[in-house]
Amino acid sequence: MVEGLELRKDVAKEFEREQYEANRNAISPQGFELEAQRMGRMMRERFGLGFIDVGGWDTHVNKAPTLNGNLDNLGKGLAAFAKEMSSVWRRTIVVVLSEFGRTFRENGTRGTDHGHGSVTWVLGGPVKGKRIAGEQVVVGRESLFQDRDFPVINEYRSLLGGLFRRFYGLSDAHLERVFPKAKARELGLL
Repeated sequence: MVEGLELRKDVAKEFEREQYEANRNAISPQGFELEAQRMGRMMRERFGLGFIDVGGWDTHVNKAPTLNGNLDNLGKGLAAFAKEMSSVWRRTIVVVLSEFGRTFRENGTRGTDHGHGSVTWVLGGPVKGKRIAGEQVVVGRESLFQDRDFPVINEYRSLLGGLFRRFYGLSDAHLERVFPKAKARELGLL
């Protein structure tokens, strides 16, 4: 019995270590709202481009409560950012993306992490939103990658390239320097 409890502690510590390493010093979802307010203030007053890295998405087990809480914190942070931007919001674009895909079947640790495909959200004043943009597929066994993952069908570097071309007026040569070998893709978002 004691050995079982020790093993359980060791496994919990290992998961905690993996989560910490996966976050690469990113802020936690719980800290995102405050960080988004700070970023909104700085961008409204001084800067035209910013990034916030939010960790805590590497959910292995007991994923639903963690993921639900993370998504709630993400929504609150985005709302706080928009409010802080005030009138500048009408010419602001926010891209929420992850290169960290999800699976449709539980993986070996009973989670849905470490998949391939993901989702990207684009919002802001000039965004023509309230729709799904980009290529879509019917989710079924025949469309899953390795019979478990959503396939990568809308590559995020291409999406960003299309947005940067339109919003900042970058040429193909400029985009090639930023996103080598990625073809900028216009999705009619702006």
